Amino acid sequence: MRVSRLSLVTLRNVPADAEIPSHQLLVRGGYIRRVGPGLYAYLPLMWRVLSKINTIVRDELDSLGALETLLPQLQPAEPWERSGRWQGYTAGEGIMFHLEDRQGRQVGLGPTHEEIVTVLAGDLLRSYKQLPVTLYQIQTKFRDEIRPRFGLMRSREFIMKDAYSFHADEKDLEKTYALMAGAYARIFKRCGLNAVAVDADSGAIGGAASQEFMVMANAGEDLILSTPDGSYAANQEKAVSLPSVAETLPPGEERNLDTPGQATIEDLCAANGLSPSQTVKVLVLLARLDDGRKQPLLVSLRGDQELNDVKLTNAVTQRMGSPALEIAPINPEQLRQQGLSPLPFGSIGPDLEDCSLQDVRSWEKRFVRLADPTALNLDRFVCGANSADQHRWGATWSSMPAQIEADLRNAKAGDRSLHNQEQILEERRGIEVGHIFQLGSKYSDALEARFTDKDGKQASLLMGCYGIGISRLAQAAVEQHHDEAGICWPVNIAPFQVIVVIANVQDSTQLDLGESLYGSLQSAGVDALLDDRSERAGVKFKDADLIGIPWRIVVGREAEAGRVEVVERSSRSNSTMSHQEALNSVLVAVQGGT
Repeated sequence: MRVSRLSLVTLRNVPADAEIPSHQLLVRGGYIRRVGPGLYAYLPLMWRVLSKINTIVRDELDSLGALETLLPQLQPAEPWERSGRWQGYTAGEGIMFHLEDRQGRQVGLGPTHEEIVTVLAGDLLRSYKQLPVTLYQIQTKFRDEIRPRFGLMRSREFIMKDAYSFHADEKDLEKTYALMAGAYARIFKRCGLNAVAVDADSGAIGGAASQEFMVMANAGEDLILSTPDGSYAANQEKAVSLPSVAETLPPGEERNLDTPGQATIEDLCAANGLSPSQTVKVLVLLARLDDGRKQPLLVSLRGDQELNDVKLTNAVTQRMGSPALEIAPINPEQLRQQGLSPLPFGSIGPDLEDCSLQDVRSWEKRFVRLADPTALNLDRFVCGANSADQHRWGATWSSMPAQIEADLRNAKAGDRSLHNQEQILEERRGIEVGHIFQLGSKYSDALEARFTDKDGKQASLLMGCYGIGISRLAQAAVEQHHDEAGICWPVNIAPFQVIVVIANVQDSTQLDLGESLYGSLQSAGVDALLDDRSERAGVKFKDADLIGIPWRIVVGREAEAGRVEVVERSSRSNSTMSHQEALNSVLVAVQGGT
């Protein structure tokens, strides 16, 4: 390919809406263009990158015996209603684009395809003799993000590889899950990414076990906690740890403290000489459930701990038997709308009485009381006294209503590892590029996808689900591989492996040698790009650095002597040699990289 025919348009200035380096460089380098909020056009250079990633993904999945298919983007509401996810995806989180067709039928643009593939499997896979089967697709997906940001990292339309496996028993599911984890590790390695597998929450997709694959980068939206020895790594949403040891409250009788203006743990401790670990903070929240109920919650944590929203959602869902669509703090205006008296916010204790809810209009009339072990393990503590500007010193759980114990806290850097107490958790930021799940029979039960087992009985198909964000992976590679001058693509996914730059196309010697090298590279099966533009050499060099082609051969003033300059993009190292030596060295580097 010649740059003169590539329609390459690069930018010198950083786009105003691009917040992180990878987004800035992809726009500046002529890889993507924004056409609307969260909507991007993949320009020719980017499409070449995506195609190479797709080739690697297909190669690894085909080697496992997975079968490629293509499922409809537009999905009927009916299977989603049967699985119980339609309400949550449309009215709850609201991430599914949905509409009514001219016949009045509800349809949605798929953010994922569990329902559709399960219905198909139930129709096609009738006997254990047909199992196991793994189907996969590379497909455009849609999410109605409230705040699209970071380019392809959080867009409203994106490319994803999703695979679904079907099994007769748990052992077979676990085997495929492990094989898929191995394939993912190879995919990311071949793409030139430093990716780490971490324990993860299954989220709205569900399932018993799941792992995320994270590319470590400062711009990552996820916080990863891991041990220095590499034996444990988890997304903070899922991570567990041993908290720091709480300070013991001195001996003394239980008593009330006057605490005017001390509505926060920090103010309370500063005014009364307390450690946050000697206190219990209580959050008053309202859970909106998928079945329409609105459930008030009292959540107790040790004062030095932070609430983990994902763990809380999971605990409420498990307790209530219906997915929690939203959990948010109760505020004074909500109390007024419900016809309730004000609550003493800032002074609430774990024993706030249910009678405060008796006149409620549309909420449940009793609190669900949840407490983290860090709070329950305190023998004596300081907490709110349920009266304005009053706290109790020396309170005990024996005088409190029964609490539902649940892990609700954020593990954090500096905590001891639960798996090896000698290891101290460290934190890094990561970009999620893959996620695998053991779904079990969650969807096959709901959608009645059954098969005849070896005993002649009807059983639900067991499922696994395996996703890779193709377009996100491409940008994650840039986030992990760039410098101040531009992108440094790993050779296996670079749009071109080598760029030949003719410094002066008006010089017939340079032009002839450049054309010869370009032709030799193409004949050797190398993806080569020839910069044959009538631009100044400096412009060409800056563009070559910006777009990030791994190897550059510069044909310049020494062309008459048959000598050229070879530049490795990632290290910026350069050397001058004969054109034949340059050709040989680049071929070895490129073909060794593949």
